[in-house]
Amino acid sequence: MDRKYQVLQQLKNAEAGLSYGLHVFGDHIAKREKYRSIDGIQAVHFYLMQKHHWLPAVVRSMSDEDLRFCLTEEMDGWVLPGDARE
Repeated sequence: MDRKYQVLQQLKNAEAGLSYGLHVFGDHIAKREKYRSIDGIQAVHFYLMQKHHWLPAVVRSMSDEDLRFCLTEEMDGWVLPGDARE
């Protein structure tokens, strides 16, 4: 495999892993906040809407990177639960 493609594959795998972690963190938020009907990325969006009084369109338009930045404090020390790891 060409070095360029190896690097690209590593980058995309890392991005996918970060996105996956954000979705799993959403499950954590949903459980902690006792959300009954949402989880994953929807829980992340709902939590940020409630916390910051942002409109749904604003939160949904944010990149995963921006969402993680907004959740920096909440995610500090959090690790993927065992059942979410490979």
